[in-house]
Parts: sequence; structure tokens; C-alpha cells
Amino acid sequence: MVKKSAQHPAVLTLERFLPYRLSILSNRISGVIAETYKDKFALSITEWRIMAVLGEYPGASADEVSLKVQIEKSMISRALQKLLARHLVSRELDESDRRRQNLSLTKTGLEIYQQIVPVSYDYENLLQECFSKEERDIFDSLIDRLYEHAQSIE
Repeated sequence: MVKKSAQHPAVLTLERFLPYRLSILSNRISGVIAETYKDKFALSITEWRIMAVLGEYPGASADEVSLKVQIEKSMISRALQKLLARHLVSRELDESDRRRQNLSLTKTGLEIYQQIVPVSYDYENLLQECFSKEERDIFDSLIDRLYEHAQSIE
């Protein structure tokens, strides 16, 4: 729940409003690297994020993927259907819970994942080269703290 605080200005300066700035920054960063995914591998941002989760957490369910990437289930479902159709992801019924489907990268999906991971790390390093090592550590800490705090006020 958002608390009311002291009086605010009558006009919202969008370009200085933190949620807006974070959103624009995220879109800009995602857009640049998404061109690599799109051009070389014909993947959308959502499709790549699904693959990234499955690369780290093989056997995750669609619900677990949705929670990890914080994208609504309908978008995950559409992207997942494309990945399944391209044989980049496979799904199997869970033996212990027949309602659950475990998702995994196929051999081809894993090969693409292994090609994208170093590109992603290179891009991350390129983005952060404007920071010193100490600033990177501080920035990581602040991002983590802001993420946890945002969760606590939802």
C-alpha cells in the first residue's frame, strides 16, 4: 500500500519520476540487446527471458517462469507456444504431479542459449563500464535494496 506523505508539487515531472526513469532505462537496455536476439536468433525479449530462466532452472513450470520474469501469464503462454513450435523448449508431465508440466530447453534451445549468454554478459559489461568496480558493487547493492523494498510496499 502506498502511503501519503507531505504535500507534493501540482505537476509530475515525468523525466525525474523514478518509476518512469527505471521503466525507460529498462526499455532502452532491453531494446538494444533484443535486437541481437531478434536478428541472429529470431527471438523476442519474452522468448529469450523464458529461455534464460530454463537455462538456469531446467524443469521449471510455466507458472514458475512467469514469477521469475515478472511477465503476465498470457504473454508467457504465447511466447512459450512459439518456443515449443520451434523445438527450442520441450515440456513433459511431472510424474509426481500430473497437473504440472516441466519445461526444459531442447538440444537446439540449449545451443542457442549457450551462444546468447556470453553476448548478454558482454553487453552487461559494456553497460557498466561507466562505473568503477566500487560503483558497480554499490549499484548492485542499491538495486537489490530497492527491489526488496518495492516488494515490501506492494
